[in-house]
Amino acid sequence: MYAVVGCTDCHALWLLSDPKSAETATCPRCGRRHQISALKRFVTTEHRDAAREARAAMLADAADATEAFESTPSVAEMDADADEAVVDDHEYLDAAGIDPDDVAAAGETSSGSSRSRPRIVRDALRELDAPDESAVVDYATDHGVPADAASDLLARLVRRGEATETNGTYRLL
Repeated sequence: MYAVVGCTDCHALWLLSDPKSAETATCPRCGRRHQISALKRFVTTEHRDAAREARAAMLADAADATEAFESTPSVAEMDADADEAVVDDHEYLDAAGIDPDDVAAAGETSSGSSRSRPRIVRDALRELDAPDESAVVDYATDHGVPADAASDLLARLVRRGEATETNGTYRLL
């Protein structure tokens, strides 16, 4: 069950799903809390799309834009159209003068995937025996992470509780 309701303060319209499930609702525009039983229900329907359409019609009428609203596709139709890609990646790159095959080749790495800097530091902690900061930094720099970034990432992992340091030795939690 869906209902289109309005705020008594700012006159905003919004949808309530299952209006019987809660006692209060908060206006999304002004933040005023309303007793649901006291809210005026302009439209009540079983279908969300029908409630959205009714709200859109009410907003268009209030803005004196009924003609424009009637010439616009329904909310459900616009949702379906938005899910379809207008131009795929290949067409876009080709139109921009970029060879899509070159882009695909550039995205491939020898291992089949690239790792982020945090992932490399985590991998160092997993793979090294009793890793200290210098060993982790050395591992990370060997895999393309600058030394200062590796050290910073290691400190972040400890601060976030994802890793621990005991007597200079690190390990993932």
